[in-house]
Amino acid sequence: MADDDYEDIDMGYEEEPAEPEIEEGAEEEDPDNKNDDIDGLGEPIETEEKEDDQPVERPRRTSKYMTKYERARILGTRALQISMNAPVMVELEGETDPLEIAMKELRERKIPFTIRRYLPDGSYEDWGVDELIVEDSWKRQVGGD
Repeated sequence: MADDDYEDIDMGYEEEPAEPEIEEGAEEEDPDNKNDDIDGLGEPIETEEKEDDQPVERPRRTSKYMTKYERARILGTRALQISMNAPVMVELEGETDPLEIAMKELRERKIPFTIRRYLPDGSYEDWGVDELIVEDSWKRQVGGD
């Protein structure tokens, strides 16, 4: 069979459509230079700025006690940070284990974390680790009073 015979067989492939020609005087669209301005106005719209972006302090609805799940996550995360050479927030007395150092920081309320507790309505409450009460049985584990 010669190569000429293959040209006559329809293999089901379509040729790519030709690109439209640009008329003279028409501007080309540049995908990198999209101009979103309307009527040539390039100035941003002024909006009212809030004086304070601080959330409004409302009475808290969740417990002031740290849960065992929060404690586990805080200690694990802080121990990982300490093992990766994060600055230690307490004086060391020969401790080298990152978990022991994290427990000491928790005991002295020096861990710089904020716990965000989500509520069923979609809102949340932020609690600092230093604001939460660690239950007595946990204090024995972390060496508290």
